[in-house]
Amino acid sequence: MDLFDKRDLKNTPLGQHQELAGYYIFPELEGEIKPKMKFNGKEVLVWSVNNYLGMANHPKIRKADVDATQKYGLAYPMGSRLLTGQTSFHKKLENELAEFTQREDSYLLNYGYQGMFSLIDSLVDRNDVIIYDSEAHACIFDGVRLHIGKRFVYHHNNIHDLEKQLKRADTIIKKTNGSILVITEGVFGMSGDLGKLDEIIKLKSSFDFRLLVDDAHGFGTMGKTGAGTGEHFGVQDNVDLYFSTFAKSMAGIGAFVSGEKRIIEFLRYTMRSQIFAKALPLPLVIGGLERLKVLKSESDLREKLWRNVDKLQSGLKKEGFDLGNTESPVTPVYLHGSTEEAIKLNMDLRENFSIFCSLVVYPVVPKGIIMIRIIPTAEHTDSNVDYTINAFKEMSNNLKSGKYQ
Repeated sequence: MDLFDKRDLKNTPLGQHQELAGYYIFPELEGEIKPKMKFNGKEVLVWSVNNYLGMANHPKIRKADVDATQKYGLAYPMGSRLLTGQTSFHKKLENELAEFTQREDSYLLNYGYQGMFSLIDSLVDRNDVIIYDSEAHACIFDGVRLHIGKRFVYHHNNIHDLEKQLKRADTIIKKTNGSILVITEGVFGMSGDLGKLDEIIKLKSSFDFRLLVDDAHGFGTMGKTGAGTGEHFGVQDNVDLYFSTFAKSMAGIGAFVSGEKRIIEFLRYTMRSQIFAKALPLPLVIGGLERLKVLKSESDLREKLWRNVDKLQSGLKKEGFDLGNTESPVTPVYLHGSTEEAIKLNMDLRENFSIFCSLVVYPVVPKGIIMIRIIPTAEHTDSNVDYTINAFKEMSNNLKSGKYQ
């Protein structure tokens, strides 16, 4: 049978909803990245963009991006870091990221998704065991799939189950002379709850393992200085490898991993996604330096973000909405209804309330559950929050009355 004939788009999880393309799938948001943008030709209040600190349109950052592009263009440097793509700016950003995250060294990566699964591939061999949280990001799942050794998943944030999997892994590595890698997220991007880093680290007294934390949603938002979820829990020193992306708080492109100098140096020489790929273009690196500078110097952005988070989440809870266990800016709103009701509900929000949110339904959440994920930013206003809470109240009443059936 021809390979292409077997690949029917309608048999894929997203492809079966192809008729929704342009509205729910591949929607086109236009205009400046701000709380209000254009969708289908009309202005909507956007709660779906990971621009936590409002850096996308920060004047200092926009200027740094423009100036660096004019000076260097997007081609420089040409080649991989290993051969012809190394610059003093790349090293400077790595040094500053290491200092900020309180690690010995950092390695700058081109992309978060690509970086994570390549990082996992470099760290483990067939004798090692990976243990990971069941709600980890897709990049972690794909990295784990590359592993040809044993891998165990533990129930989300269930420390008892993690301990059970550690015991299984411990038995195996004693026979293979292998090692154990535990992977979790700092902030889980769908549910907003935090990985139990403090409790996981306590297990180090009983088991020998290394901990890799993906903190894409925690970097810049969590902790006293924004250094992440490890700082929030006061356990930053015990996180063996700290990974994050620039795509959330930094509103940019790129990623990094921080840790002991010896392991970061090892990764520089073994991560295939970096060795065999063009170096991150210099305007993105210089832009990263400016973003990190703003992150460190303008703490009011993080304070404004958290004021908006607290106002939004407390207001929704007061109206009886279920936000699950979120402890971060990620704000999931859980409702009860069918997928058909979810689609009509979200269309009502966009067309009649001019609110653009991300909709999550089965199989990401159980059947009968509707999740609307809200991402507050430092740029949202009190009136944006108040309007959204009132709109959600009306939307919820419509759902309960059967309007969306």
